[in-house]
Amino acid sequence: MERNVIAKNTKIIGEIISEGDYRIDGVLEGDLKTKGRVIIGTGGLVEGNIHALNTDIEGTFSGQLNVENILTVKASANISGDVIVGKLSVEPGATFNASCMMKVSPKVLKIEDGKKSDEQQKDQKSNKKAFK
Repeated sequence: MERNVIAKNTKIIGEIISEGDYRIDGVLEGDLKTKGRVIIGTGGLVEGNIHALNTDIEGTFSGQLNVENILTVKASANISGDVIVGKLSVEPGATFNASCMMKVSPKVLKIEDGKKSDEQQKDQKSNKKAFK
């Protein structure tokens, strides 16, 4: 995959759609959609929407953030807006003023020869006990 950089002292206004990774050390006012990783550096500022596979934030983000896998929020980060993630890692000291929703991976059910697995039977028994 290619790596793209929005360098310090660079300001982009608009929409970016890409397959590759992005590092933002400048300013992006708009939307970024990529199948790769987005890194917002310490001096980076994004006001808009990001949709990415993985994201690391050290700088400032404001808007809607949708991360399929892991969002890593560094201690120097400042985030506000709406966040949807697969997994979230926040370092102490970060500013995280956002509504956050974590995607839940569906539980895989295994049925062999028409019988429930031992794990499914245990889940059913524990659910029955909880409702009594």
